[in-house]
Amino acid sequence: MNIEASEILDLLQKNFPQLAERDLQQEIGEGGKIQHYRAGDIIMDFESYVKMVPLIVTGSIKVTREDEKEGKEMILYFLGPGETCSMSFTCCMMNKKSQIRTEAIEDTTLIGVPIRYMDSWMSKYQSWKNFVMKSYDSKMFELVKVLDSVAFEDMDTRLRKYLEARSASTGSAVLYATHQEIANDLNASREAVSRLLKKLENMGAVELGRNQVKILP
Repeated sequence: MNIEASEILDLLQKNFPQLAERDLQQEIGEGGKIQHYRAGDIIMDFESYVKMVPLIVTGSIKVTREDEKEGKEMILYFLGPGETCSMSFTCCMMNKKSQIRTEAIEDTTLIGVPIRYMDSWMSKYQSWKNFVMKSYDSKMFELVKVLDSVAFEDMDTRLRKYLEARSASTGSAVLYATHQEIANDLNASREAVSRLLKKLENMGAVELGRNQVKILP
């Protein structure tokens, strides 16, 4: 076993204990690759072919969808350590171009698993099948919440939930983002987001700084 394969095996055991089958771990170690991204890096873009499935070790990633008519983006969900992007499974299994963008919102390390393994592992390893299905279930629930939020909730509530979800994905109360970035994620105007953030600050819910928002207890 080479050095990188040994390192991947160690990362799997620490961050993905549910992938417990030894042979599966060995195959991920042999076929996977450790990849590093800086905050702001695009990991997968719209209309690109999916070449790997990410297993996130450290950091946080946001997943967005683009409006085909106007080109506006909307946040779908965040990903953190121990998770993967379930929508990348759909694209790679059907050999479709990506309909989402994944972007690192802080420095991120992941194990990239080539898509050629996906089909065989679903039938070969029960722990991998369970992992994929639980990822689908979890993120489908997140997508339903996004739809409910857009359809039934006001921007005040949507902003609060966005901040909470982003904080949960990074494991930090301090969120590094401009008002414009938050507005883009929520498909809202920067002025509206700035006004609502100031309202939250006056209520003692957040503390605003330069390109950052701190959620207060």
